Amino acid sequence: MHYVLFMDPAIKYRGKTFNDDDISFIKGLIAENPEASRFALSKKLCREWNWVQPNGALKDVVCRGFMLQLHRAGQIQLPARKRPPLNPFGKRKKPDVVHIQQKPLTGSLKSIRPLTFSQVRRTPSEKLFNSLIHQYHYLNYCQPVGEHLKYIVYAQGDPIACMAWSSAPRHIKARDQFIGWIPDVRMKNLPLIAYNTRFLILPWVQLKNLASHILGQMARILPGDWQKQYNHPIYYLETFVDKSLFSGTCYRAANWIYLGNTTGRGKDDQTHKPNRTIKAIWGLPLSKHFRERLCHAQ
Repeated sequence: MHYVLFMDPAIKYRGKTFNDDDISFIKGLIAENPEASRFALSKKLCREWNWVQPNGALKDVVCRGFMLQLHRAGQIQLPARKRPPLNPFGKRKKPDVVHIQQKPLTGSLKSIRPLTFSQVRRTPSEKLFNSLIHQYHYLNYCQPVGEHLKYIVYAQGDPIACMAWSSAPRHIKARDQFIGWIPDVRMKNLPLIAYNTRFLILPWVQLKNLASHILGQMARILPGDWQKQYNHPIYYLETFVDKSLFSGTCYRAANWIYLGNTTGRGKDDQTHKPNRTIKAIWGLPLSKHFRERLCHAQ
C-alpha cells in the first residue's frame, strides 16, 4: 500500500513531489469535466502531465491511486464511482492444464545444444508456460504485475525449462547497499532492474550444468527483449532463493553474486519478527558501469 505524505507545502507520492499549484490544477480539471468518470479523469491528467511509461502507455493506474489518496485526504473531491472497482486478480482462475509428453531427458548438455529461448508473453504459448509453472513449480503460478516477460526453453523442439522476469521489489537492504543508490534515485531507477520470479526445470529433465547454462544465456537475451518490449534498458538482475530448499549453486556457477539474506519479515511487516522462510539474495550486474547507470539521478 502506498501512502501520501502531506507536508507543507509539498505532497509526495511514489517518489514524486506535488505542490499546491498541482492540486489546484487537478481541481480545475475535475471542474472542467463534470461528467467524466474517475477513470477518464486519470487518463486526462496523465496526458496533461505527460505521465507515461517508457513504452508510451499511460500510467493511469498509478494516477488513479494518487487521485484517490488526495480524495480520501480531503484535498480534492472526485465524482462518485459509477461502478465497483475491478479486481482482475480477485477472481482469477488457475491456469488450464496443458498436457505435454514427459519424455525423460538425460545425458550431456552438449548433446542437446543449442537451446531455443522463446519469449511467450502475449503469445499462444503463454498458456503452456502458465500451466507448466502451476503444475511443477513449488510456488505454483502467480500472475505478475507491472513489467514482466515469460520464457520457455526448448531442446530439440520439446520444452525443458521456464523462466519469468518482472519488475524489481521496491526495497532490498542488501541490494541497495551493494548498488549504493540513495532512496530518491532508487525509486526512479527501479525499472532498470529485472527480478527473476520463477525458474523451473521440468522434473523429467536431468542434465548437468543445465540451470547455470540457462541463466548465462538469459543474461544475454533478456536486456534486448526488455528494451524492445518496454523501451528502456536494464542493467542488473536479481532473485531470491529459499535457503530451506535450495543452495543457489546454479546462480553462483552463472557468476551471480550472493549479497546476503532477507529478514524473513516481508514488505508489510508490523511485528518486526520473522514470519516466513529466510531467502538468499542474489544479483547479477549486466554492465561494468551498472552502478553509474543505476545511481544516475536524471
